[in-house]
Amino acid sequence: QVQLVESGGGSVQAGGSLRLSCTSSGDTITRRAMGWFRQAPGTEREGVAAIYTDDGSSYYADSVEGRFTISRDNAKNTVYLQMNSLQPGDAAMYYCAATLRYTKPGGSAWLRRTTYTDWGQGTQVAVSS
Repeated sequence: QVQLVESGGGSVQAGGSLRLSCTSSGDTITRRAMGWFRQAPGTEREGVAAIYTDDGSSYYADSVEGRFTISRDNAKNTVYLQMNSLQPGDAAMYYCAATLRYTKPGGSAWLRRTTYTDWGQGTQVAVSS
């Protein structure tokens, strides 16, 4: 099990960028799928991007493809989410999640909430128009 702490949230204008970080303690992030999810008030928590830490394979929601980039630094036990061209619709609480896996997820499992067992407390992202 890992304890996840997110950072890097903040307030930006539309078109701006932010980089979120998720650092793990308690165990390394190797052999894990790690994902970023977001939840705006009154909406369901949705998957945004995910990565398999052993080989760097990644998966994105259509809504962020080409704007967001997920990456990892296994030596630092940290996963990043670089968010560019932010839009007001991207405003939400962003959560990091992790699960131990010996193979990477497939298809929709990448961004399914139930795929993940460990969750951080979230970091807020606000985007003004």
